[in-house]
Amino acid sequence: MKNFNFEKKVKEQTERYEELIARKNEKTSFYNGIYDRYKYPVLTREHAPLIWRYDFNPQTNPFFMERLGINAVMNSGAIELDGKFYLVARVEGNDRKSFFAVAESTSPVEGFRFWDYPVVLPDTEKEETNVYDMRLTKHEDGWIYGLFCSESKDKSNPDLSAATAQCGIVRTRDLKTWERLANLKTKSPQQRNVVLHPEFVNGKYAFYTRPQDGFISAGSGGGICFGLSDGIENAAIEQEWLVSPRRYHTITEIKNGAGAPPIKTEKGWIHIAHGVRNTAAGLRYVLYVFVTDLNDPSKVIAEPSGVFLVPLGKERVGDVSNVVFTNGVIARENGEVYIYYASSDTRLHVASTTVEKLADYAFNTPSDPLRSPDCVKQRCELISRNLEYLKLK
Repeated sequence: MKNFNFEKKVKEQTERYEELIARKNEKTSFYNGIYDRYKYPVLTREHAPLIWRYDFNPQTNPFFMERLGINAVMNSGAIELDGKFYLVARVEGNDRKSFFAVAESTSPVEGFRFWDYPVVLPDTEKEETNVYDMRLTKHEDGWIYGLFCSESKDKSNPDLSAATAQCGIVRTRDLKTWERLANLKTKSPQQRNVVLHPEFVNGKYAFYTRPQDGFISAGSGGGICFGLSDGIENAAIEQEWLVSPRRYHTITEIKNGAGAPPIKTEKGWIHIAHGVRNTAAGLRYVLYVFVTDLNDPSKVIAEPSGVFLVPLGKERVGDVSNVVFTNGVIARENGEVYIYYASSDTRLHVASTTVEKLADYAFNTPSDPLRSPDCVKQRCELISRNLEYLKLK
């Protein structure tokens, strides 16, 4: 302790933190014509404020040790309010418990700074152990709703990893004061990845759900579903209609789930969801796109084939490797779209595109014919058209 300079260490860490927040982001050389990826994550565990992690009192923390560490910052809801960009991120402490925290910036791709305090949710679910993955919906009723996973121990099962997942619901007007509503009720024993549709459908609140038998396994759950509730304060869904099904030997074979609230366009509602398949190295999570009808959001009208976004390079490594996941998208009035996606349950990235590009991708990319011979035929047809076109140039 004799040679330890407390104030110097505080100064070093503070300067390092401020340098991180001020760092400019830039587009990478990645190209597919659909979206741009950015070089730096927009949120990491290093973005967590120092006052969350360290005791600044030299009397109680003489070596300026991290007392409450942060393991990861990931799956984040996203929203634009009054020209500023807000991420309600899942922050996981070293103790494995997750909580929500708001990060704010004047730019959609850089400069995100967490507010001093994390979100304090009303503690109304006494069996609840963990919360995570909040989707934010600006609803036409005037509220901003946050739907998230409410996890509790499955007391009927002695296995310490056995848990139950339900859909928690909160609402706010300013991201500061949160009102907790009753958890969503459905006929499924487990619900995860639930999204609230931003508009009433037939005068009712509309939800995209993912019924499943187990905490991890979808079991008999067929995929992303759609359901209606008369109200929101005690939301209950009596019937769920399958919208985006799981399919054998595709990216949704094991399970799939809704991402952020869908983007409204002239042609339909564009959804960016995640699909999961099994591999010899474990589960692989990717993003995919589908479109539902403007007037009937339970009806799929376009399904471009295969993956939309996958983990690349360093994104493939983390706490749960080979994973990308999104629950936050900002679609601006000027047509810009920002997709906030986490990689490997560790950090949060951003990709940018436009509504015009997304619509082009969704409606003009061929759908999956589901069999190798037909996939080869589909690709050969593209090659033939290209060769013929290049001859004519």
